[in-house]
Amino acid sequence: MQDKPRPWNRRQFVTAAGAAAGVWSVNGLAQEASGPIVLGQSCALSGPSAQLGTQFSQGAKLYFDLLNAQGGIGRRMVELRTLDDGYEPERCVANTQKFLADDVMALFGYLGTPTSMAALPLLQKAQVPLIAPLTGGAGLRDPKLAQTVFNLRASYADETALMVKQLVALGLKKIAVFYQNDAYGQSGLDGVTQALQGHGLKPVGAATVERNSQDVGKAVKTLLPLGADVVVQVGTYAACAAFVRAARQAGYGGQFYNVSFVGTSALAQALGKEAEGVVVSQVVPSPYKTSHPLVREFQTALQKAGTALQPNYSSMEGYLAARVVGEALKSASAAGRLQRAGLVAALEALNGQQVAGFPIAFRPQAGKPRFVELSMLTGDGKVRV
Repeated sequence: MQDKPRPWNRRQFVTAAGAAAGVWSVNGLAQEASGPIVLGQSCALSGPSAQLGTQFSQGAKLYFDLLNAQGGIGRRMVELRTLDDGYEPERCVANTQKFLADDVMALFGYLGTPTSMAALPLLQKAQVPLIAPLTGGAGLRDPKLAQTVFNLRASYADETALMVKQLVALGLKKIAVFYQNDAYGQSGLDGVTQALQGHGLKPVGAATVERNSQDVGKAVKTLLPLGADVVVQVGTYAACAAFVRAARQAGYGGQFYNVSFVGTSALAQALGKEAEGVVVSQVVPSPYKTSHPLVREFQTALQKAGTALQPNYSSMEGYLAARVVGEALKSASAAGRLQRAGLVAALEALNGQQVAGFPIAFRPQAGKPRFVELSMLTGDGKVRV
């Protein structure tokens, strides 16, 4: 059932590893050869973004538990060490410092743009890779970070470009933006603005909300008088749900579009019946469509584990991210390079291939963009793609 990546030979790996060693110090063995392979994850397990971080982490742990039950990587167990940062940059920095002091193999699944950006200077200095951060922020996609940050998901620019393309095609050109007042929100606002410019348009207005806040009253008063057809939301599920409810209570009859970081199931639960018609862009396939190999594998893993974890976009993204790391670790181990430089080289070799039917595009090639699609929520908690 598992969809294996296209094989690559030992010569390719050695070449890639040699190139990676020019950047990654081979002194960083990252744990003893007989000990566990430790990955450090800083994410929100508390606060308004807790559901998103918890679901992603649970999905990743689902895969790693199954991998370890099969003997791990050359009989070495993979340990996902997760610390709560509450979606606050300062706490993320402190967690990262602890991971680096513990000499983890890699950093994995960091949640959020402001948190990941705050940790970036530390991991660059220590030459430790960050794999599959849960963010589409532009700052983590600088070409200079090619062997530092391995972005599995699409960027916010990719997501907002698809939104704008569809909206303009439908004749909905008056677009406002409600966004979080930090690097995450700014990245989304920039994406909408850039996409609209391609159609000779610009946002009719924009308003902000502070991180980890649901104080949306001022933003509602700013945007509603503009008569926007659509409000694109670039925030967390608690703030976006609060804005939708407040805007509708104030008489707004337009549509709401959200980028994937909002957390689809979390937003649907927060809104209840008011979720009807709200659109969310997605960076992984629907976890309910078993026609996709990744979805079939994910649902089989859930059944095999006997877990109470329900399939949703965030947990499946976590599973996919862990699956990609697992494939890279297996390749590095097979080539006798189970250390940071070997892991980086193995990840590089996966670029442009598929894992469980999902296209891996750490650095998208021309004509091969990352996966993005749009979905619509229903008032009964379901999702239509």
